[in-house]
Amino acid sequence: MPDKIDILVVEDDEDINQLLCKIIKKSGYYPQSAYSGTEAIMYLEKQNWDLILLDLMLPGMDGEAVLEKIREQGVMPVIIISAKNEKETKVSTLRSGADDFITKPFDIDEVSARIDSLLRRYRYTNEATERVLTHKDIQLNLEEKTVYVNGQKISLTVREYHILKLFMSSPKKIFSKANVFESVWNEPFYGDDNTVNVHISNLRNKLSQANPNEEYIETIWGMGYRMKS
Repeated sequence: MPDKIDILVVEDDEDINQLLCKIIKKSGYYPQSAYSGTEAIMYLEKQNWDLILLDLMLPGMDGEAVLEKIREQGVMPVIIISAKNEKETKVSTLRSGADDFITKPFDIDEVSARIDSLLRRYRYTNEATERVLTHKDIQLNLEEKTVYVNGQKISLTVREYHILKLFMSSPKKIFSKANVFESVWNEPFYGDDNTVNVHISNLRNKLSQANPNEEYIETIWGMGYRMKS
């Protein structure tokens, strides 16, 4: 497993949220509390999460809507923790993309065991499948840090590689300039658009040189960038 496992805890009851965070810390993982659906979306846009604990009855945007947003962004394991224990709710959320469902009131040891089990399952399947990210004819090898386009190896700078990796990790997600800058440069974004623009322009040029007949990165005006489907 990686050194740092980040888990987003989306629960509006402060006592339950803090209890879940304690369970997570005890297992050696790193929790982040969110107390509403809107706050959860904000954290989802900032980074990728190794696992999400999600309550259904949230102020503002409810848990079902948050789950839908999570699934739009890519593959992240989700455990629903809810007092809604009707069979229809469980079946509906599992079919909508949740991986597990725990009913309140919950047993602390059971929550801990299910978190461990789900992380193991995702890590096991991802080790085999996520060493190489693919999109159209791009192959990005995460271990070797190499990129092939249209069968030929291309040379990228460190920044260009990390931008492409970011986009390919969640190909349906639109990344704002702030998302890109803060993820790749690991610094706060103060509105210097040109830095991100220049790097993405250079990346596009290199991809285009390898295959002029294909477009890989699209600009969503007023919003940002994503991989072109």
